Formats: sequence, C-alpha cells, structure tokens
Amino acid sequence: MKHYSLAAIFFALIVLFAQPGHASAGVTTVYLDGQALVLPKNGQVQIVNDRVMIPIRVVAEGLGFYVVWEQTGKISISRGGTSLLLSVNEPTAFVNGAEVTLSAAPIVATDTTLVPIRFVSEQMGLLVDWSEAERAVYVTSPPESPPPPANTDLATVNGIRFGDDSLVIALDKRVTPHVFTLRGPNRLVVDLPQAMFAEALADVLPLDKQQSGSFDVADSANVTKIRYALFNVDPSTVRVVVDLRRSASYTLTDNGDGLLTVVLSEDPQAQDRKTIVIDPGHGGSDPGAISATKKPEKQFTLALGLKVEQLLKQEPGLEVVMTRKEDIALSLEERVRTARDANADLFVSIHGNSINPPANPSGTETYYTRSESLPLAEAMHRHLLAATGLPDRKVRQASLHVTRETRMPAVLLEIGYLSHATDESLMYTEIFQQRVAEGIVAGIKEYLSL
Repeated sequence: MKHYSLAAIFFALIVLFAQPGHASAGVTTVYLDGQALVLPKNGQVQIVNDRVMIPIRVVAEGLGFYVVWEQTGKISISRGGTSLLLSVNEPTAFVNGAEVTLSAAPIVATDTTLVPIRFVSEQMGLLVDWSEAERAVYVTSPPESPPPPANTDLATVNGIRFGDDSLVIALDKRVTPHVFTLRGPNRLVVDLPQAMFAEALADVLPLDKQQSGSFDVADSANVTKIRYALFNVDPSTVRVVVDLRRSASYTLTDNGDGLLTVVLSEDPQAQDRKTIVIDPGHGGSDPGAISATKKPEKQFTLALGLKVEQLLKQEPGLEVVMTRKEDIALSLEERVRTARDANADLFVSIHGNSINPPANPSGTETYYTRSESLPLAEAMHRHLLAATGLPDRKVRQASLHVTRETRMPAVLLEIGYLSHATDESLMYTEIFQQRVAEGIVAGIKEYLSL
C-alpha cells in the first residue's frame, strides 16, 4: 500500500483545486477519546454547507491511517480492512469499492484539505458527536472487544534456570522458539510462541501479578540477569531475556520434548556484525490491502519476509531481527521499538501496494523519509527492479511512521500492486518471492559494501 505524507498531499492539492462552497469557522475543539487534538494553524475545523469539515491530517495521523494520493486528486484513506476513496470537489466516494453519496464533498481551504468528519470517522468504526453549545466535535473509539477465550492448547513453562553459560527452559510440550540477539545493551532473547507460565512456577521463581519476573546471575563472565514475562497475550507468547555483559554467540539445542538449552559462547565477529530489522507489514487483525483475488497483504509480506530472514542468516556479517514471524498484529510504534531495541543498522519494511479502481497502476516503489536513508533506498530499488521485472515507479520520499521514527537508515518497499491482476499473479508465487528476497538481500549487501 502506498503511504504518502499527508502534508505533501495537501500542498499538491492546493495547486490543483480551487476552494468551493461557503465556509465558516467557529469550531474551536476536536476531542478524540476525550483528549483535545492540537489543530495546526492552517487546519482549523470549518462548517461548510452545514457540515463539519476537518483536515484529514488531524484525524488520520492521530489514528495511524494510511493515505494515498494520486495526481488525479483522489484521496484513499485506509485502516485495517476498510478503504475509502474520495475525490476533491466530488460528492461520490467508494467504501471498499462500493459507491456511496457524500453529504459534503472534500474541499481545499486555507492551505489544507477538508473532509466530512462524520463520514470518514464512522466508516472507520468511530463514533462522532457534535455539541452545538460547545461548538466542538467528539470522536470516540468503539469499546474494545472482550478478550478471546483461554487457549487450553498452550504449552506451559515449568522452569527457567541458568548455569555454566547455559540457559535451560523446561516446558510441558515442544514449541518452536524464536532466538535472537540484541545490542545497545547486549541481550539474548528467546520467544516461546503459544506458551504460558505454569501456575506452580511462582513457587520456585519470582513471578508478579503482571506475569513477569527476573533473577540475578552470579559468577558469570557473560551474563548479569535473566528476565522473563508474558510478552504477548494473543497469541500467548512468553519471552525470556538474558542480559549480557558483552556480545555473545549462542547454540540452541531442542531435545524434542520441551527442554530447550541455549549455550552461550564468545562472539569473535561481534564488532563487525550489522543488525538488519525486517518488518513484514500488517498482520493479525490487520490484513492490509486485499488483492485482486481476495488474498490479504499480510500473507504476502510475511511469506516474503521469512524468505529474506533465511537468506540473511546465511550471511556471516549480518544479524537479522524480525518484527514478526507469525500472523500477529503489531502497532507501528511496536515495529519502531523493535528496531530501536535491537540498535539496528538498517530497517526494511515489506509491503504490497494497492489502489481502488478505476486507477490500476503496476510496478515497484521504494519509500524513504530522512535524507540519510536515500542511499539505502536507491540501492534497494535497483535490485528490486531487477528482481520483480515490474515497471519502475521510482524511489519516493514520504513521511511514513516506520521510516520517520526509526533512528537508522530505513526504507519501505512496495514490491508490486496487489490490486493489479498481473502484479498479484506473480507476488503470491514462491519463485517470485524467492527472487525478490534475493534482490532485497543483494540491496542490503551493496549498501553495506559486503
């Protein structure tokens, strides 16, 4: 999905469209879940033809919506599985491809673009109220869904101990652990998916009501502390963290019956190793774009991301950290935090593009935000074009959360258009994904001069 900077969209729209209709000011406050939003000087709420109009930047950025703008003046706003297509000065919009009539068309006014707040918010599942007395708009998120029923199929962690430079974790059944190291500070992380703590564990190890605990390690040249917690509830994931005095290598042994052993050793190449974060977009309750044949974007991004991970693991000078390795939902900030915690050298987010009809573009795009990320974007784009064989839709600068808030060179790759039948027919194939994964790794290696 193509994610443009909202501010850039507004400036471009100003050039293309004149201001229609009769507008009046007077709305001083917009509340989102009880909190007053800060309105930009050129983005005040207005009443246009008796309809409350709000800058799309105010609500979209606050809620993490994705925004797409085309030269035709079409604006696409998406969140989760809902996609809206609006056009400046046009009273017709599309909701997930279905045509609807707007009570007020988007307009350009006072150096920004205004949209009908009730339509946009309610289509995204939000509640909107207008207070005539206060001249204020109240936007409210719906109540959270109740937690899913307990999963009785989960593995239980019965013990955690450390000795002789070995971490031993005992479970009542086998799981597939995700083990990786982090720098700044140095840590080794063991994620145990589909797992929970045994009730009796609190009798032998510190475990608080928040399902977390730790113990210090004495007489170890490599380790200072062992920490553990229920890292995620849905799906239930236990995380064990080993706090290291210095970077270390590790060997994982699984006896096949629930006993995991991670043996630490010195890491002679630690100073030269580069950490790469691979971020498969969307996941879990957020399917991303829906392809021409109704496949979710999250399926494509995870499949490709895992192939990139396997190739990077074969590179001795590189260490790979995945934001997700399974079908789980992550916020944009959680993805950024993963990169920060890993003290990563590079961040690569993988996506599939999409746009509502009648537009039907095809091709590959690479996005960056900060100027220091441009050399990475250019290297990645060259190799992506060769790998995909799709039309070149250029390297583009946009203010996207994951490329803006990360502290290392970061890019977001739009491999192809899932909404385009030809692009999509390639993107879900193993051969295409493997070729693109090799191109991504080649771009990373070129940038790092490896």
